[in-house]
Amino acid sequence: MTVTPFHDLDAFIALPRQGGLALSPDGTRLAAVVATLDPTATRYVNAVWELDPAGERPAHRVTRSAKGESGIVYAPNNDLYFLSARPDPEATESDDAAALWVVPGVGGEARRVLARPGGVDAVAVASASGAVVVTAGVLPGADQASDAEARDAELRSLRKDKKVAAILHTSSPVRFWDHDLGPATPHLFALTLGEGADTSASLRDLTPGIGADLVTASTFVAPDGSFVLTTRTLSGARGSHREALTRVDADGTRRDLLVPDETTSYSAGPVSPDGRRAVVQVERVGTPQRPPSWTVHTLDLSTGELAPLASGWDHWCTPLAWLPDGSGVLVHADAEGRSPLFILEASGAAPRQLTTDDAAYSDAAISPDGATVYAVRSSYAFPAEVVRIDVATGATTRLPNPVGRPELPGRLTEIATTADDGQRIRAWLALPSDADAAHPAPLALWIHGGPLSSWNSWSWRWNPWNLVARGYAVLLPDPALSTGYGEEFIQRGWGAWGQAPFTDLMAITDAAEGRGDIAGDKTVAMGGSFGGYMANWIAGHTDRFAAIVTHASLWALDQFGPTTDAPFFWEQEMTPEMMAANSPHRSVGAITTPMLVIHGDRDYRVPIGEGLRLWWELLSASGLPAGEDGTSPHRFLYFPNENHWVLSPQHAKVWYEVVLGFLDEHVRGIPATPPETLG
Repeated sequence: MTVTPFHDLDAFIALPRQGGLALSPDGTRLAAVVATLDPTATRYVNAVWELDPAGERPAHRVTRSAKGESGIVYAPNNDLYFLSARPDPEATESDDAAALWVVPGVGGEARRVLARPGGVDAVAVASASGAVVVTAGVLPGADQASDAEARDAELRSLRKDKKVAAILHTSSPVRFWDHDLGPATPHLFALTLGEGADTSASLRDLTPGIGADLVTASTFVAPDGSFVLTTRTLSGARGSHREALTRVDADGTRRDLLVPDETTSYSAGPVSPDGRRAVVQVERVGTPQRPPSWTVHTLDLSTGELAPLASGWDHWCTPLAWLPDGSGVLVHADAEGRSPLFILEASGAAPRQLTTDDAAYSDAAISPDGATVYAVRSSYAFPAEVVRIDVATGATTRLPNPVGRPELPGRLTEIATTADDGQRIRAWLALPSDADAAHPAPLALWIHGGPLSSWNSWSWRWNPWNLVARGYAVLLPDPALSTGYGEEFIQRGWGAWGQAPFTDLMAITDAAEGRGDIAGDKTVAMGGSFGGYMANWIAGHTDRFAAIVTHASLWALDQFGPTTDAPFFWEQEMTPEMMAANSPHRSVGAITTPMLVIHGDRDYRVPIGEGLRLWWELLSASGLPAGEDGTSPHRFLYFPNENHWVLSPQHAKVWYEVVLGFLDEHVRGIPATPPETLG
């Protein structure tokens, strides 16, 4: 048997992880970010690497620091900007806040451009003029001061000295994913750099008074730097939220170009090369009866006219970049367990699929002549890597990357079946190399989160190959509510999570168990987030599984809705009646399958109360309750400082150790031994 990194969890967590992509405006420089394990094996540290766009020279490392780097973007002169909390060798003081740094395009050492007490959150550069816009937080009471930066620093010192962590809110949301929102709110700043030997830098606030409305992940600078397009959230009655498209000119003039209503919301996309148009994502706001949907339009910035791209195309796509001549837009969209690149023509012609391999594409940039696309791709056969794509033919070439592909402990195939309503249901199936009719493998049904998502790209967090290396086959299905199969496929499960998604999962599990290389009587189920919800639902509605693992899962829907970090979205998803009909906690008495509950206390998407209540009700009210001595076949793995995911390397290792031990106990009869790190 060939030993791979997936046979040793220490080797797995030590694998370098690549992501991100930046292409210089002239197309001659290409960069990516690589995360590697630090010497303590308790955190990952990012470094910037440059790749050869021509694919002739090996990749080389550009940055090196204990703090790591992120947020890479090139200027027109090939200066490479990035964010880092690394100490400045020329400064007398430093803190843990990220500062703005630059590696000169002509070569030389990185130097710190800008540091501020609140740090810098993001940087964007105009591709033609080189104008720099940064995003940074400002405390209330500082943005209207005559010297806002000085006042912000003073207020931060006051909070730090007095050890005040309290935050006063006037609206929702109050937190996101794993961190509290406020008291600082995001602002956009124009950065002015000194000339010649003058290395000073100053900021000018472009968005004073905008408050917490700014959606920082959706900010695009015009090529000439004359304006910024951004998305801002408008709060409404009963905690509702809609997004407006806002233009901020270089002089700070701000105006909303597209204002939402009760049924429609807007978010910014890239600005065209000539600065006259922009890509806009138009959201049809969901209701309990109908899911949301997103379509891509172009906006004429002089007339305000919206024109749909690929009208009637039944895909939810993400815009990535304009073609250099402005004739179309490069996007990616989930499709049948992949996420190919497409070109949407501004003329309204049918979309052209650019990539046809079994992969998912994310970050992408286009060469100045429009002939080449550089992108990040991955699949369940390999992790993220940078490739070059010929626009004319779609031919894809893997560039010399900083990281190679790890050897896998098995093989990947695809299976499909037909649901009760005639709908085709498909899945990826990862199998051990030696699985065959003589050596069938036990099956693990692994259910994805979202639920508006798809098993189509490599995940370091939810990685099937660690189970495959221990002899399990892993089924990765896309049931109702999954993306990439059209809106009707989502509608089948909308507001009824316990119906079509459940029967789809059972149907595809039946199909997998019917294979000769699968041991159909030794199947387990597992999932996280919505996948954890489905694991909980399955536990209360069938006893066919040997064991069930539920991570960061929804348990009592009436409790979850008001406590999640996005209660306004949940209000659009289900009525109280739908929540009652689809809440797993109502079937706790029917649960007779051993369950492993996993939850992190910093999980604000699915708050810890879900895991705590699930754990207690398993012990006190399930069909497999705690015994007279208080012990139980159920287990609860609790992470006090992890979020919806488990990101720390040492905790990821513990996660897999406990999960694999729990599965082996109930599938193979091997008593589970807790890892030494758990005492």
